[in-house]
Amino acid sequence: MATASEAPSATNAASQTHRKKVLRVIFISLLLDLISFTFILPLFPSLLDFYLKRDPSPNSLLNRIFHYLNAYKNSFAKPIDSRYDIVLLGGALGSLFSFLQAFAAPVIGRISDKHGRRTALLWSMTGNIISVALWVAATDFRTFLASRVVGGLSEGNVQMANAIATDISDESQRGATMAMVGACFSIAFTFGPALGAALANVTVIAANPFATAAGVSLFLIVAETLYLYRSLPETHPKFTKLTNGAASDSKTGNTTGGKTPTRNEKKRHTNNPMLLNAVHLLFLLPFSGMEFSLPFLATTLLGEDSSTSPSALNGRVLGIVGLIASLLQGTMVRRMPPLLTVRIGVVSCAIAFFLLAQISTVGGLQVAACFLAVTSATVVTGLNSLGSLEAGDGERGVILGRLRSWGQFGRALGPLVFCSFFWWAGREAAFTTGGVAMLGVCGVVFAGLKAPVVGKASK
Repeated sequence: MATASEAPSATNAASQTHRKKVLRVIFISLLLDLISFTFILPLFPSLLDFYLKRDPSPNSLLNRIFHYLNAYKNSFAKPIDSRYDIVLLGGALGSLFSFLQAFAAPVIGRISDKHGRRTALLWSMTGNIISVALWVAATDFRTFLASRVVGGLSEGNVQMANAIATDISDESQRGATMAMVGACFSIAFTFGPALGAALANVTVIAANPFATAAGVSLFLIVAETLYLYRSLPETHPKFTKLTNGAASDSKTGNTTGGKTPTRNEKKRHTNNPMLLNAVHLLFLLPFSGMEFSLPFLATTLLGEDSSTSPSALNGRVLGIVGLIASLLQGTMVRRMPPLLTVRIGVVSCAIAFFLLAQISTVGGLQVAACFLAVTSATVVTGLNSLGSLEAGDGERGVILGRLRSWGQFGRALGPLVFCSFFWWAGREAAFTTGGVAMLGVCGVVFAGLKAPVVGKASK
């Protein structure tokens, strides 16, 4: 009798040891990936200025893009300062990356469901290596643009981390596990851009002054790939016997015989995945637009006579957001129900929008940044948790891929839509409208989404 009763405990202990090992691998690899990814974010203006000076020909690809950009700017009644041209083009490249991700995410998710998470992630890492290698060699804008296209089509680390985290956690552990993924974002965005900016000041190759930052980024990506190849086991239930409760089921007489639900089994949804997708899109559409408009807002607040540069102010604001968000995710968010985290985040975002519409000082911008930090720590993490709870074992990759895809469409369209309105109607009208739109998202979240029923945490 004692042996029979102790068997499930031994199996659960083995399962928890396996889970902790996989979580450690995911945390380290995702942190390496996101730090490498964020190196380039503060460098876009300098990169584009370098390529513009390197090939000033009117027929160059970059100058042709600027021609179309100026035609777009001239369609507004209010003149737009030419010093924003580089920032605008940097935002356009960011939107291109998100747009490509929107198409690639469901495909990568489907591959992971069919061939396994480990296989899909390693193929994604191969694309990432090619992308960063192109950046190292990018002495012209065409090569740099090719690196962004390859990166947008191959980046699958975040969604694979979410799928793997779902594979190895039961429903009661899901929020804490997803918060760990979110914490990687916050830590990386706190330190990665500053490291990238520092490395950009170290010139090793005259033909590409950003080769040092690109080279270190490539080193991190290669190290991450080798680490994943050596340390990450397969976690998809179809390819492994060690899943949540699968091993214990076979020893405790479970009628399923240790089998996990398959795609063919009809899953009853608490929150329809399409509704979650729509919330993700509707949230990120104004939120990403507001993020992109912060440099313009900072310039407006500082004025032309200020000794403080807008870039420095934006760096401080992003630092505040990253630090507070990482602290929240490491302490509170991981313990909160996912629906509650989403609700807190969208309300905080609405408050931030209305504050940004009225502020007139740098201190006011920093107060708004605190509310944005709460939003950054909660909404996407909570939506990923809710999405994972609606996915069966055989469809987690594709469902989480679609959720990410819809969000990336929002990220691609947000800067264009919001900044166009910013210049057409003015700062106050743009942020007030964004706040009203976010109140609409609050209505959908509070009235349309339901709290999922989860079991007790496994010991």
